[in-house]
Amino acid sequence: MKQTDQSIVDLVEELHSVRHRRPKKYSLSGTDYWVFGIAGVLALAFIIWGFATPEGLGKASSAALNWVITNTGWLFVIAAAVFAVFAIVVAAKNFGRIPLGKDGETPKFSTVSWISMMFATGMGIGLVFYGVGEPLYFYMSPPPGTVEGSTSDALSTAMGTTLFHWTLFPWAMYAIVGLGMAYGSFRLGRPQLFSAMFSSIFGDRAIHGWGGRTINILAIIATLFGSACSLGLGALQIGGGIQATGMMEKVGSGVLVIIIGILTALFVASAVSGIERGIQWLSNTNMVLALVIALIVFIGGPTLFILNVIPNAIGAFIGDLPEMASRTAAGDGAMSDWLSSWTVFYWAWWISWSPFVGLFIARISRGRTIRQFVTGVLLVPSSVTLIWFAIFGGGAIGIQERAERAGETGEKLASIVDGAPDINFDLILFDMLGSLPLSGWMATVLMVVTVLLIAIFFVTGADSASIVMGALSERGAEEPSKKAVIFWGVATGAVAAVMLLAGGDHPAEALTGLKNITIVSALPFVIVMLLLCVALWKDLSKDPLVLRGKVARKVLEQSVGQAVDRHEGSQFSLMTTEIPLVSAEGKASEVKLFATEAAADPVKDGKDSAADGQSQKPTTGDS
Repeated sequence: MKQTDQSIVDLVEELHSVRHRRPKKYSLSGTDYWVFGIAGVLALAFIIWGFATPEGLGKASSAALNWVITNTGWLFVIAAAVFAVFAIVVAAKNFGRIPLGKDGETPKFSTVSWISMMFATGMGIGLVFYGVGEPLYFYMSPPPGTVEGSTSDALSTAMGTTLFHWTLFPWAMYAIVGLGMAYGSFRLGRPQLFSAMFSSIFGDRAIHGWGGRTINILAIIATLFGSACSLGLGALQIGGGIQATGMMEKVGSGVLVIIIGILTALFVASAVSGIERGIQWLSNTNMVLALVIALIVFIGGPTLFILNVIPNAIGAFIGDLPEMASRTAAGDGAMSDWLSSWTVFYWAWWISWSPFVGLFIARISRGRTIRQFVTGVLLVPSSVTLIWFAIFGGGAIGIQERAERAGETGEKLASIVDGAPDINFDLILFDMLGSLPLSGWMATVLMVVTVLLIAIFFVTGADSASIVMGALSERGAEEPSKKAVIFWGVATGAVAAVMLLAGGDHPAEALTGLKNITIVSALPFVIVMLLLCVALWKDLSKDPLVLRGKVARKVLEQSVGQAVDRHEGSQFSLMTTEIPLVSAEGKASEVKLFATEAAADPVKDGKDSAADGQSQKPTTGDS
C-alpha cells in the first residue's frame, strides 16, 4: 500500500473511532473537600492577615508587585496578544464550522436574545468606574513616549488606548474560556469543571487527580480576587457618590467597609435566590438604568463632539494597535509604573474574571458554531464598550477641551498637579454629571440613580462569581449548594475589605492596593490560560467535522492527480462507490469506505465513461 493510501486509511480509522466513541459518564457529585478546603484556607489566611496587619499586607503586596512587573510583566503582554490571535485564528480556520453541541443541534436562544445577553455581560462595574476617568486621564497625560497631552493627537491616543484595554483583547480571554467550556461540555459531554477542559493534555487526571484539583483551586482564587477587586472599585465609587451628593464630607475606610458589607449581603441574597429570580431581574434593571443615564449624558453633553469621537477612536485603535500590544517595561522606569497601573493591571483583572464570565457565555451559546460564538463574543461587547466610552469618556474630554480653550479654570473637570492629572476616579463621574446643564434636583437624582446602577452592576456580576466558585468546589455542579455560595460570597466581601485596608485610608492608595494584589494573584492563572489554548487546539483538531474534511481533501487531491495523469489532460468526472478497507497487513477492516473513481468525460472524448471508469484504480475516500 502506498504511503498516501496508508495516511488516508489512518485518518479514516481515526475518524471512525471518534465518530463512534461514547461519551464517558462522570459520576461527580458532592463537595470536593480538597478543592474547597485548600481554596478556603488560602482565602481565610489572606483575610486574617489583612485584618491583623493591613500595613504588613500592603508592603508585601507592593514588594510582590515589583517582582511580578520586573520579571513577568512581559508574560502578561505576550499572553494577551496570544489570546487575541488564538481566538481569531480558531474562528477563521475550519474549526469555525464546528457546533458547540451535537451535530444538527440548534441554538438554545434566538440570535436577538443571545446578543442582548451578551450586551448585558459587556457592561460591568469597571465601565462605570473608568468610563469617564480613563479617557480623560490619557487625554491629559498620554502614555510615556507617545504624544503631548491636551492636544488633538492626545484625544486619539486616549480613546485608542482605552479601547485597547476594554475591547478585543479582554473579550478574547473570555472567549477562550467560554469556548473550551462550551465545546467540552456540550460537544464532548464533559462536566462543567474548569479542569475538564485540560483532558486532552492530562487525561482523566484533569478531572479526578491533583492536577485537576490544582487547576480548579487556581480558578477559584483568581475569581475570588477578581471579584473582590470589582467590589472594592464599586465601594470606592459609591463612596464618591455619597460625597458628591453632599451626604458626607469624607468617606473613609470604615464607611467603605460598611458599603462592602451591604453589597455583599445583596449579591449573596441574589445568588442564593437563583438565576431566574435574582440575576435575570437585576440584569434587566441595570440595562434600563445604564441606557437612561447614557442618553442623558449624550443629549446633555457635547453631542456633536461625542459623535466625532467614535470614528476617531476606531481609527486610533487600529493604527496604534501594534505599538500598544508590544509595550513592555524594558529599561524604562516610567513605562514600568504606567504598565502596572494600567495595561498589566487590566490583563490580570480580565484573566481573573475569565473563569466565571467564560462559563456564563458558554451556557448561553449552546448550538452556535465556533465562528458565530467568537464573532459575537468579540464584536458585540466591544461595540457596546466603544459607544459607552465615546459617550462618557468622549463627553468628559469635550467638556475639558471646551474649558481649556475658553480659559475657564473653574469649568475644568481636572488639572495637572505635580505632573499628573488630579483625577479622583471615585468622584470624576459625578463631577461630569454635575457639569451637565441640569437643575440642582435633577442632578442629585441622576447621581443617586448612578449610585444605584453601580451597586446593581456589581451585584449582577458578583452573584454569578459566587455561583461559579461554589460549582468549582462541588465538582462542577450546575446548582451548587447554598452554603458554598454563601461562603464564597462572604469571602469575596472580606477579601475586598482587606484589599482596601491594605492600600491605606486615602482612596487613591486604596485603589493602588486593589490593583497590586489583583496582578499578583492572577500570575499563576496566566500559565493555566496558555495551557488551555494548547488543550483546546488538540481537542478541536480531533473533532469529527475536522477529520472528515481532512479525509475528503486528501482523497480528492489524490484522485484528481491520478485522473490527470491517466487521462493525459482530457476532461474526466469523479464518482464514488463503496469498497472494503484492507490494512497494510492485509486484514479486512470493519470500517465501510467509498472508492473515488475517475472516469473520462463522454462529452469530450466520446468514450464509454462507465467502462473507462471501471479501469481506474480506486482510492480510499470519505466515510
